[in-house]
Amino acid sequence: MLLAIDVGNTHLVLGIMEGDEILCHWRIATDREKTEDEIGLIVLNLLQSAKIAPERIERIIVGSVVPTLTDALYIMSKKYFSIKPLIVNYNVKTGLPLHFDNPQEVGADRIANSLAAYMRYGGPVIVVDFGTATTFDYVNGKGEYEGGVIIPGIGTSMEALFQRAAKLSKVDYVRPPQVIGKNTVHSLQSGFYYGFAGQVDGILAHMLEEIGSDEVAVVAT
Repeated sequence: MLLAIDVGNTHLVLGIMEGDEILCHWRIATDREKTEDEIGLIVLNLLQSAKIAPERIERIIVGSVVPTLTDALYIMSKKYFSIKPLIVNYNVKTGLPLHFDNPQEVGADRIANSLAAYMRYGGPVIVVDFGTATTFDYVNGKGEYEGGVIIPGIGTSMEALFQRAAKLSKVDYVRPPQVIGKNTVHSLQSGFYYGFAGQVDGILAHMLEEIGSDEVAVVAT
């Protein structure tokens, strides 16, 4: 069995895989202060809840954009499972050449997104990841990573607005009855729904124009 760990800025996601099948997965809050022992106990408890014996874990792979937790997970894997984990980064031979000025800057999440999108849909392909940041990554028809775009994530942008504007309260992220809001809640929802949709559509349109082809698959995650 494979224990796959994805560390984002907001959530840490763990999954157990056997072959291509995901047997179970969990999502917990990212805590940069967690030690290898704290993480180890959490993982053991999760495995116990799924009735999976720790010795059945044969491999561990970690994709992380939080360096302190990358180190903690590396130590945890060796200490609790006696396994040296594979850390996803620009040095891993994925078969996806990174055409980037400094490949070291390409995060594990963007490498994994691009590789998965290309393996599932072929190329050229653009993958849009809605996380703490919203990222756009382009893989050409030869399976080569060509770069992308990074903008503040939807939740990140809205949280900043609510914190800075004293009279605005949080609203549900849903489509409003109409574009022109008749109250503050609907106005905020309209800005959220149509504003971010328009932002994504606009960036994709510019990327497609620069690529010079409309025959590009677009994947959202």
